[in-house]
Amino acid sequence: MLKIGSYNIQKAIGLDARRRPDRTLKVIQELNCDVLALQEADKRFGPRESTLDRDTILSETDYRPVPFAKREKSLGWHGNAILVRNSIGILDFRRLDLPTLEPRGAVAADLEIDGIKIRVAAMHLSLVSHFRKKQITSLMHQLHEHLEYLPTVLIGDLNEWRDTARSLKLFEERYEVTTPGKSFPSPLPVGSLDRIITSPEFTVSQAGVHTSKTARIASDHLPVWAHLSLGTASHLAPAPDAH
Repeated sequence: MLKIGSYNIQKAIGLDARRRPDRTLKVIQELNCDVLALQEADKRFGPRESTLDRDTILSETDYRPVPFAKREKSLGWHGNAILVRNSIGILDFRRLDLPTLEPRGAVAADLEIDGIKIRVAAMHLSLVSHFRKKQITSLMHQLHEHLEYLPTVLIGDLNEWRDTARSLKLFEERYEVTTPGKSFPSPLPVGSLDRIITSPEFTVSQAGVHTSKTARIASDHLPVWAHLSLGTASHLAPAPDAH
């Protein structure tokens, strides 16, 4: 069983207009996920400095960030970061450019959990429908045309309000889209912008939106989560022998 989540932290700026990384970390620890994707983890300009301190994450939580950052002070790539428990192995990772008028990207990591390899990809898609479709098409191509196949989970802020949207249908040939619930805006959610998308080896046993008092003020998005179970071992690729 794996608990996976996604959280747009809005650069750690809460609804009170205060930047409070400590508050964001409190929500992350409340979530208690095994793997957690973050969006808007880094500032957009200058050195793209992270709003969460890497050393604090390492010293005060059971997580470490997948090393996507190309800049010393960043945590992720185009604001996308993935935190994994210390017990989870990071086998490989990659940054994925996505087509758009504004800087956007996705990230993917190959992880080892209890001897099993899986892939997790995290994204923050465009506000514009036309570009969302192009981004999903590009993402699918990059994940499936030149990489070894692995059971895969896609997570993130898709900026898509409708479950029936054409952009989401682009996933359906290979994946099942789970909408955990309404996550935006955090005080009174009306939109299900954050989703968890799984390949056939995974079963989603439970999914939801984290609605703690702290989460309702820490960002304009509420975090979403899902409990996943893996299929039978015959469907999965074993991790390479460390020896």
